[in-house]
Amino acid sequence: MENQKSNSSLKAIILILALLLLGSLFYIFKLTTDTQNLETKVTAVTTEKDNVLKDLQALKATYVAAIAENTSMSNELIAEREKVVQLMAQLEKAKGDAGALKKYRDQYKALEAKMKTLMVEVETLKGENQKLAKNLDSTSVVLQDSKNYNQVLVGQNEQLSKTVEKASKLSVLNLKTAAYKQKSSGKQIETDKASRADILKISFTIAENAVAKSGDKNYYVQIIDAKSNVLGDKETVTFGSQSLTYSFIAKVKYENKTVDVSQDLPGKSFEKGTYFVNIFDKGELVSKSSFTLR
Repeated sequence: MENQKSNSSLKAIILILALLLLGSLFYIFKLTTDTQNLETKVTAVTTEKDNVLKDLQALKATYVAAIAENTSMSNELIAEREKVVQLMAQLEKAKGDAGALKKYRDQYKALEAKMKTLMVEVETLKGENQKLAKNLDSTSVVLQDSKNYNQVLVGQNEQLSKTVEKASKLSVLNLKTAAYKQKSSGKQIETDKASRADILKISFTIAENAVAKSGDKNYYVQIIDAKSNVLGDKETVTFGSQSLTYSFIAKVKYENKTVDVSQDLPGKSFEKGTYFVNIFDKGELVSKSSFTLR
């Protein structure tokens, strides 16, 4: 009888130990599986992070190459490149999880879409420049007709719309820029060569406006060379919280009729490359253009 009780107790103990062993084995298996899953997720996150960084690096390289073309879009391209650089810096510091990486991937896709749009514009601009260069090569160096001013422009001359009905704001139109060689006789010969130029001629039109206030008007003309230097007077004026460094002031007597304005900026040793011309009415940019000296 006692032997039967002893055998029953022993079986119970063995059963309990077996259950504990099975439980331990199940726990170890689950722990191992969870660890492997975690390692897989960490590896996937790390791989995705590296992939996004590589994509951003390629995006940055595209902008660097486009900026090297030195087109009139350089400022916009530089701004977009800086956005890419900032995102790369944020991603490198991020600890990273699937949710965060998706956010960075989405930001990359947005930057990539913007890049593709800008590259189309750059290619269009380069095509226009090539056409312009071809036209210049086939044209006589001496251009006596003012209608040919547009041949020295790199980009499209922008025109501001005429003032809407009875609007008091004046419109600046037909901004044109060209370089000239001043002969001893006083004759000016148009040129697109930096080594020959000693005068930059800036001309524009102020549109007729019957309801605008008549009187003296000052327009601040800013000319920036290929090395981002402001030419001319280099004087600085402040409008509220904004300051403006200008090349010269075009003073106009406005009597509510169309006025053509033309002014020369003498100089020497002009740099080769693209020049930018901005016209300000006080602190407001009212017209802009660009041209190239080779």
